[in-house]
Amino acid sequence: MSEKLVSFFNKQPRLGALSTSNKEGKVNIAYFGSPYMVDDSTLIMGITKNRSLTYLKENPFAAYIIMEPGNSMPEWKGLRLYLEMTDCQTEGVKLDEIRARISRGAGEKAGSVIHAAITFNILEIRPLIAYGQSWEQSI
Repeated sequence: MSEKLVSFFNKQPRLGALSTSNKEGKVNIAYFGSPYMVDDSTLIMGITKNRSLTYLKENPFAAYIIMEPGNSMPEWKGLRLYLEMTDCQTEGVKLDEIRARISRGAGEKAGSVIHAAITFNILEIRPLIAYGQSWEQSI
């Protein structure tokens, strides 16, 4: 496991954007602060009843981008993760844990609206800016 990768990704506060598409290919993008890496192949997040969740139920593939500003564009850090949803729980311990985690970070109201705990398998990791560098060099 890459501790540098997990540490960079789980650093708070931060936001990223999740891109999804439905079975017809209609796309959606939304920002999320809740995703966290368990290890370098698993991403978990809490999600409300929204378009992203609807699309994931139709098409389990998604992409997530996370960025950290730098003094100039070449100094920005970040990653692009290509994902496949492997689990969606609307009750149980995993959902309770995610609601509690979100409540601690963003407040009780934010935690209370979480409808599902989503688990993704990370299929590929790419650098934020891909001009010959590996993702390891982009964080």
